[in-house]
Order: sequence, then structure tokens, then C-alpha cells
Amino acid sequence: MTKLKFILSGGGTGGHIYPAIAIANELKLRFPDAEFLFVGANDKMEMQKVPQAGYKIKGLWIAGLQRRLTFDNTLFPVKLISSLLRARTILRDFKPNVVIGTGGFASGPLLQVAAIAGIPSLIQEQNSYPGITNKLLASRANKICVAYENLERFFPKYKMKLTGNPVRQDLIGIENKRQEALLFFNLNPDKKTLLVLGGSLGSRRINQLIAKEIVNFASQNVQVIWQCGKFYLEEYKHFSDHQDLQVAAFIDRMDLVYAAADIVISRAGASSVSELCLVGKPVIFIPSPNVAEDHQTKNAMAIVDQKGALLLREVELDTQFSTVFNNLLADAQLQKELSENIKRLGKPDATHEIVEEIIKLIQ
Repeated sequence: MTKLKFILSGGGTGGHIYPAIAIANELKLRFPDAEFLFVGANDKMEMQKVPQAGYKIKGLWIAGLQRRLTFDNTLFPVKLISSLLRARTILRDFKPNVVIGTGGFASGPLLQVAAIAGIPSLIQEQNSYPGITNKLLASRANKICVAYENLERFFPKYKMKLTGNPVRQDLIGIENKRQEALLFFNLNPDKKTLLVLGGSLGSRRINQLIAKEIVNFASQNVQVIWQCGKFYLEEYKHFSDHQDLQVAAFIDRMDLVYAAADIVISRAGASSVSELCLVGKPVIFIPSPNVAEDHQTKNAMAIVDQKGALLLREVELDTQFSTVFNNLLADAQLQKELSENIKRLGKPDATHEIVEEIIKLIQ
């Protein structure tokens, strides 16, 4: 059999990057001799995260349209044409068997050119409300793997396969890593650990909330690991001076931090929701209201409706957060019920199922 070649594209946020890396890792297990190339957007986080995962990446000069009139918007047609030409060169030189897109602006030009060239393509949509890139690519893609039901109004039904979201395989079986995790983060085993996740870029509103609640956490004897995001580290890193509080821009060992956590506060991006279903910890979701069609609230409600998590909207934080958090912390039975219910919603075989669809396209 000739050596297989795969191009993957997805980026802008961790929600697009990590599913692509998870798919690549699974393909590499199946086809150890295969060649892999990622395509991302210049200056976005994939240009660092993909090489850290051990894969080559090439960048396109592409960015999304801003909601307000900016100079960058006037450059969009130039950037798009440049990216389409560069994508054509990349595809011609690499000659992939299949192209895989996980969302983000860079995947648009690449999959568009792949379709024109007759190269099979698969897109993976993480959210309950699809991103604009995947909606535009749907008519061109050969297969669309989705994480939520009822997406027929966006995608052709005959192309869709319900798989769930690809997640890091090291998150499976984290209950066996708790001792290692407590040592790694230098945590007190006699105290409850709160993990705060604001998404890969950070959340201003969640950061403001945690800063305000530090006295409450201390009074409850809770230790906190707070991922504030790279844009906010300078503003909040001094809080690490507090006992039982660790502030980080980004956490690389997510398997260990989940293993250490007793309660999680999180945004409700698709990848975060999928990971939290897999690890099965009690969660308070605080969805971002600043996303298309309020899809984070929809993602979270899919779990809350199954009694698998609690939800607080940003407008409720000042009046309700302390009560909701303190009640959850004091109620061991509620923690147990939330953990069991969210874990039932996990799809640990999602990556495997997506790779099966990719293999069908090659055959």
C-alpha cells in the first residue's frame, strides 16, 4: 500500500485545534507510516500548539471578518485570494489522500480548493450551532461528522454522521491519576480543589468573578487552579501570591488537572463540554453570551437538561454565584449525581468513529 498523506486544518481557538490533533493522533496509530501536514492561520495559536504536538504546519494569511468596520476588513478579499492560491500550492505539493477540516478560518480556503481539485474531504463540527466556515463548506464536503443531533437545517442529512467530538485520549481513566495530579500541582489532599477554565483565550467575565470570590473560596477551605488565558495573565498573575491559589495562562497537563479537580467552573465551548462529559466532574457552566446564536448556552443546556451540570448566565453571577457554588460544595449527593449524569453523556469513541469515516473516504 502506498504511504497515505493527510492534511488537517482547524484553528483560531483550542476548540478547533485540539479536535484536529486528536484525529491526527488516532490516524497515526492506524497508519504509523502516514505523512501529516496541518494548515492554520498565520499568527494564531495553532502555529504554536500543532508543532508542540509533533506535527508540521503551514500558515495562510487569513482572518475572519470583524463585526465592525475596520482596516482589516478591507484587506479580507486580498487575504482570501492569497490564501486560496497558497492552499492550491500546498495541496499540489503535498498531494494528500484526504483533507480534514475542524473549523476556523484557515480550513475554508483549504477545503474549498480541495473540493475543486477532487480531493475527498471531511469536516467535523463541534458545536450545536455550526460555525460559518463549516456551513459554507457543507455543500462541498464528502462527509460531515457532528457532535449534536438535529443539525439537518445546516447540513445535508445524507452527509452527516453523529460521532461526538474528538477528545484527548489521555482523559480516559483519569481517576487512576489523582495521586500523581495532587503531587504535580502541589495540592493539599485534605482540601477540595476548584478548577476554573475560561476557554483557550480566557474569559474577562469569569476572571473578574474569580478575583471577587477569592475570599469566599478561602473561607470555604477550597484550593483553586485558575486558567485565566494568555490575554489576562499580566492582570491576574499576582493572585498566585495567595495561599492555595495557582494562576496560569494555559494548562498543558489537562489530564492531571481534571484528575485533581473536585468541582469545575467552565465556559461551554464544544470541546470543553465534550471533555467534561468524559472526565465526569461536577460542573458549573458559565456560557459566553458573545458567540454566534448563543451556541455555548445551547451546548450547556444539552447537559443541564439531563441533570448533568449546573448553569449560571453572566447576568446572574453577581447575585447568585456564591450561593450556587457554596451549596454545591456542601452537597456531596448533588456532586455525585452531577458526576454520574454528565459521564453518561460522554462519547469516548468519537475519535475512533471519525477516523473510520475518513478511512471510508480513502477506500
